[in-house]
Amino acid sequence: MTAKPSQTAPPPRRKILIADHETGTTVPLRFLMEQSGYEVRVATTGEEAIRVATAYKPDLVLLEAMIANPDGFETCQLIRENPNLAATRIIFVTAMIREVDIAKGMALGADGSIKKPFANAEIMDHVRKLLELTDGDGSNQ
Repeated sequence: MTAKPSQTAPPPRRKILIADHETGTTVPLRFLMEQSGYEVRVATTGEEAIRVATAYKPDLVLLEAMIANPDGFETCQLIRENPNLAATRIIFVTAMIREVDIAKGMALGADGSIKKPFANAEIMDHVRKLLELTDGDGSNQ
């Protein structure tokens, strides 16, 4: 008798939505996330981000507060109000540096914020930590 090799499926790739209007941010972020093994989608307006998030159900959204139509704060709030996206983590990646803006994002349901410009290691550390938390509570799986 020959034993069959284990046929365990690889874990599903984690999904990330980058919502930013600046290609100077989206292109390198997308490259960094894809090189790290994540599946990535990009949206350039708040409306597009909500539409893509609803269909794509990302594990994580990297959201620019200054995105338009609607802005990042309202986009965050609308994602949080969607019960199908309740487990989706949100990190604001923004040039807004006022503490009041950071506090507003957190109050609307963001899980963290990173100020632009950012170091690749810094953003990857935040992404990995949040996705580990998602793994730990079984959400979005």
